[in-house]
Amino acid sequence: MGLSNSTIINKAAIQTGTLTSGLLNPEQARKFIQQTFEATNLGGLVRHEMRTAKTGEIDKIGIASRILRKKTENTDDGYRAGVKTSQIEYSTTAIRLPWEITEETLRENIEGQNLETIITNLMTTQLGVDMEDLYLNGDEDMGKIPEFSAATAYAKGDEVVYDGKLYVFTAAHAAGAWTGTDAEEFGTQGDADFLKINDGWIKQLSNGGHVYDASSESSMSLDLFYKTLALLPNKYNNGKLRWLMSPKRAQEWELFLLNKVIGQGGAVPDSIYTAPARIPAVECPSLDDGTIMLTDPKNLIVVNTYGIQIRKTTEGKEAIMMDKRFYVTHLDYDPIVEELDATAIIKGLK
Repeated sequence: MGLSNSTIINKAAIQTGTLTSGLLNPEQARKFIQQTFEATNLGGLVRHEMRTAKTGEIDKIGIASRILRKKTENTDDGYRAGVKTSQIEYSTTAIRLPWEITEETLRENIEGQNLETIITNLMTTQLGVDMEDLYLNGDEDMGKIPEFSAATAYAKGDEVVYDGKLYVFTAAHAAGAWTGTDAEEFGTQGDADFLKINDGWIKQLSNGGHVYDASSESSMSLDLFYKTLALLPNKYNNGKLRWLMSPKRAQEWELFLLNKVIGQGGAVPDSIYTAPARIPAVECPSLDDGTIMLTDPKNLIVVNTYGIQIRKTTEGKEAIMMDKRFYVTHLDYDPIVEELDATAIIKGLK
């Protein structure tokens, strides 16, 4: 049985016998970044801003409400409606995706030299998935988690790195040896190295948006959605809002409603399954099951510069001696939020 695409992508070097085929050729380099956005449900819904400068500002322009005034014939009372302007700062972070292909692989596979474009397409799709993960879950503080020290006392909720894994203490830990019984694993050092690249939307909404803490609730309910919606000012409840949740959370919501129907009789309108509080849901596999976001997807912005490149070399001592081709994709990004007041987030769902 052939290896999965994800297994192939995770290989340090793609070798003979680890191939799949049948994928479309990738877009031209100019379309590369759009291709990464199209790899996920959310990517095509958010706002994309291309800039030439690595840092800068994006203008916000708004108009106040109730700006009409009574007209008096042949009279100018001096009133003028105003335009509100402000800026959102961005600062892109440079990232890269390197891979290698052996020349033997290119010679012996059935796709021939076309294998280069197939693998590039695989890498582009995976890049889009990883980028959405970063847009949502990025947290620069992940790079500040300290190594566990037996000489230090820890409180419940403190995070540490131990044996290459990330742990959060579930109870106070007095100074002393590691036991593992009072801490819960939540990732690896590799996860931290990935997520620390840049702060994502979840962290930004948690720090500046409207937060609904559901940690004390034992199960999902329709009230959960209405209470969260009530946190937003009415002016943002304009038909453009979307619930962003993991597929598992969407399925658990469906199961909750089905159990209500089976246990209590009656019927639930079909729209409630996919649009709680009449707001459509978008499934985002990169979201954790304990979090639901509420906003207009266009309120979420990804800033890139035009300096996106896929570089390749078949020259140099290493390429010749190892009979390989080396590739690196270079790009940068910054996920920002246009209006935090127009966002809400549910946290701590069980």
